Amino acid sequence: MTGKTDTILVAGAGGFIGGHLARTLAENGKTVRAADIKPLAEWYQIPSDVETRQLDLSKMEDCMQAVAGVDTVYMLAADMGGMGFIETHKADCMLSVLTSTHMLVASRDAGVGRYFYSSSACVYAADKQVDANVTALKESDAYPAMPEDGYGWEKLFTERMCRHFREDFGLETRVARYHNVYGPIGSFEGGREKAPAALCRKVAEAALSGRHEIEIWGDGEQTRSFMYVDDCVEGSIRVANGDSPEPVNVGSSELVSINQMVDIIEQIAGIRVKRNYKLDAPLGVRGRNSDNTMIQAIYGWEPSTRLVAGLEKTYHWIHSQLTTRGGELAAG
Repeated sequence: MTGKTDTILVAGAGGFIGGHLARTLAENGKTVRAADIKPLAEWYQIPSDVETRQLDLSKMEDCMQAVAGVDTVYMLAADMGGMGFIETHKADCMLSVLTSTHMLVASRDAGVGRYFYSSSACVYAADKQVDANVTALKESDAYPAMPEDGYGWEKLFTERMCRHFREDFGLETRVARYHNVYGPIGSFEGGREKAPAALCRKVAEAALSGRHEIEIWGDGEQTRSFMYVDDCVEGSIRVANGDSPEPVNVGSSELVSINQMVDIIEQIAGIRVKRNYKLDAPLGVRGRNSDNTMIQAIYGWEPSTRLVAGLEKTYHWIHSQLTTRGGELAAG
């Protein structure tokens, strides 16, 4: 290919993780092109010294524009959200296969050197996640296939496409399976937010309003591990630059229940809340945790930010957003 540069494309850069990734790459001195379907005014963050493009990456012509002259692609673009979204938008989540497929084809045709794909722990077989005291999931637990319906199937299918584009066309693909990423500068309301942000928002609203009660989906005993966004970014860069083509977990191994997470947020907020349990809410699997044996063996690294530290930063950011909004409304 002629005209290829050392430019790095972050697809989905208007989103939560993509915004943090684009900023970190730019701060590390990389030449970054950021693309997203959302208007720039709706991006969570627009880092300085980053080329920005509003593109619909479900369309082949937009994908070709995005990858032109690019050496490395970080593919994070997808229609997704928290459990409340993916449980009720299964077709929308599966339509991300258009974006996934077109980006792979465009990258192959443009001679991209390295292609990173952000997959998800939702690819793991549901029958291995029925107990809150779950055995941590290792990479081989994705088969025999029984992923999260809709979103998980699309992610697993695209993992296989990445494998076969590497085998058949020589495109160097790398795959990371993210486990429940959270942190500041992301969704915390509106239906697409994930549990840490939703609970931080609910507790912050309780603190600000003086009405100390919140709603919790399920009985609160469902378990997960939650990865702070800075760890997610570092893990993504390590996997993208690494030599192993096999999908690898990028997630914390610190397993907690939802009730335990609320305990932590209460301590950060300095209040206690009454917990109202919504037992008919979308829940996903009963328990999920990351087995980090593979990432430790290959990269000598694993996510290390403790939940209490990450939640403290996340809570204070969300609290400040709500406080600022409240002040603006009062001034208006």
